This record gives sequence, C-alpha cells and structure tokens, in this order.
Amino acid sequence: MLRTEESKLTSWYFEIDRKLLVYVLVLIGLSVICMISAGSVAAERIGESWNYYIVKAIPFYILGIITLLGASMLNTKWVLRISWLNVAVGLLLLLVTLIAPHTIKGSDRFVSLFGFANIMPADIMKPGFIILTAWFLAKMHDTFGDNIFLNRAAWKLRWMSWWPYLITFLIALAIIFSHPDLGTSILYLAVLGAMFLIAGMPLFFIPAMIVAGLGLLTVAFFTMSHVHNRIIAFFTGTGDTYQVTQSIQSIQNGGLFGQGDSSFVKQSLPDAHTDFIFAAIAEDAGAILACGLIVFLLLVLRRLVVNATNARDKFVFYATGGAAALFGTQVCINMMSTLNLFAPKGMTLPFISYGGSSLLSFCLLFGFIMAIVREDKWK
Repeated sequence: MLRTEESKLTSWYFEIDRKLLVYVLVLIGLSVICMISAGSVAAERIGESWNYYIVKAIPFYILGIITLLGASMLNTKWVLRISWLNVAVGLLLLLVTLIAPHTIKGSDRFVSLFGFANIMPADIMKPGFIILTAWFLAKMHDTFGDNIFLNRAAWKLRWMSWWPYLITFLIALAIIFSHPDLGTSILYLAVLGAMFLIAGMPLFFIPAMIVAGLGLLTVAFFTMSHVHNRIIAFFTGTGDTYQVTQSIQSIQNGGLFGQGDSSFVKQSLPDAHTDFIFAAIAEDAGAILACGLIVFLLLVLRRLVVNATNARDKFVFYATGGAAALFGTQVCINMMSTLNLFAPKGMTLPFISYGGSSLLSFCLLFGFIMAIVREDKWK
C-alpha cells in the first residue's frame, strides 16, 4: 500500500507542470509579505490592530494551497464533476444575492455564510465557468464539426446546442451586472469572447461582442452613479479622483528602490490591500521590484499559453486558453486601474490581493488546469 501511494505521488511530481506550480506558490508567498505591509495600514485605518488582515487571510492561504495541490492530483472526470458542482453552487448563491445579499460598499455582490465569511459568488464560480465552457465547446465540435458558430443544427433548440449555454450565461451575467458589478460583468464577457475566438469564432462576430460590452458600459453609465462618476473623472480629470491620485503618488514616492518602512502615501491609499495593492508594493519595494512582479505574472501567463499550444485534446486547449484569458485580463484591468489607464473597477490582482473568494477560485482553477494538462500530456 505504501509503495502504491509513493508511486502515485512520485508520478504526480514528475508529470505536473512544476514551473507553473512553483510560480503560483511564489505568488502566494509574495501575497503574504504584501499583506503584512499593505494590510497593516488598511487595518489601522479602520481602527484594528496591524495584523488584522493577515490573521484573517492565513486560513485562506492554507486552504488555497491545499485546494491547489489537491485539485492538481485529480483526473479529468473529477475535474468536470467538481466544476459542475462549482457552477451549481455559484448560480445558487447568485440567486441568494437577489433575495438576501450582503452589501459591502454599496454592492450586493456578496453572500454572508454563518456570519464570518463573505463570499462573492461571481468569483467562486470562475473555475467552473472556464472548465464547463471548454467542455461545452469541445462537445459542440464533436457533435457539429468545426463550424459550430454557423452550423444551423447547432442553433436548434435541444440539450446540446447553443441555447441552454447562452441562456444560462446571460441570466448569470444579468445578475452580476445588477449587483452592480460592471467590472466582473465585462471580465466574464471578455473571457467568453476569447474562448469563442480560440474555438474558431469567425472574426465578423467580434464587432457584436464589442457592441455587447459597450452596451453594458452604456447602461451602467446612465444607471449606476459610481460608474458614471468614475468614467467622467477618468476622461476629464475632475470629480472624485482621490483613489487614482493616491495610487499614482504612492508609485512615484517609491522611486526605483522603494521607501520600505518610510512609506507614507500608502497610509492614505484606499484599498491598499486589495484593488490598489500594486501601488503599495511599488512604494514599499520600488519600481524595479514592482516591474519584477509584472514579469513574474507574465511568466505565469506564458506557462498557460505554452500548455494551451501544446495540448492534444481540444477540451484541454480551450480550458487552458480560457484560464490564460481570465488571468491575463484580470491582471491587466487591475494594473491599468492602478496606473490610471482605466477607470477603477474594484478588481483584485490574482493571487496577490486580499480576498478569500478570489484566492480560492484561482487556486482551484490553476489546480484544475495542472490536472488536465498532466493527464493530456502523460496518459
């Protein structure tokens, strides 16, 4: 029995994408360091002790690492089963946000579990969304051939067709948008568009996807005051620009080598431990190390792209490409918001920012990706 267990563990070690695994673990380690620094000033701002956020985050770091390693040892069947459960729970919790939401900063995007954990359903269902979308696209190709977007049979009302998937997606998107949560809505739409392109969507569909995104933005601009104010502030430089102004000043104050314990701008930087954590890192460690973090994030993205291009199975290709699209898009939105190249969207920096839902969802997704890549490569 012992030899069998050792053999399975040894096989997992040699078959897993060890570079990607190490990259993710390093990012989690960096997050702990950043949380001690940026989290301390955020905690003191609300009257808590300096270690308030790191103490709250430690259980999620431990659970995240366990989730990452455990998911990476699964086979494809179990990845799909857990993904179905993940999406089912996520959709159920999305419905709960319509009935009994837990409101934070004016957004009804959270659900409070047992009074001590605030869960964001749109975050926790990202792994299942990527995996099941990839499975759906692969099944559509098996059923209707390569031309799944223009094949009339694929648009007939049946179980394996576009309608069940698109209706479910649009309902979930409408709930997320109503929270209000424009950033996550655009993220989901962008990732879906990227996965459709990977699956062979004709290029003339792209304007329709862009129009859909602009439609969401337009509706949000006229119906959501905070979106209206942020867009006006971004384009005119007037109004409430306090967040991005502090973010830019924090980065500038860091210089090339950082201020370390002498950092002071981040003390008045809103959400220094979440949305604007990159600015806090830049002030503490300096532009050189901050750019090093960007390079490291690009290395993670590169590993996902390499795994996608080397995939033999369409499902693995779509899933890994979707994970790359999600990771890359979320990193870009967070960085661009921090650097005032994009209106603030309240989006975390993957694996780095404080947030249990975000950390666990990315750990689960990357564990899934490493599991199906390992099986596709070695089995």
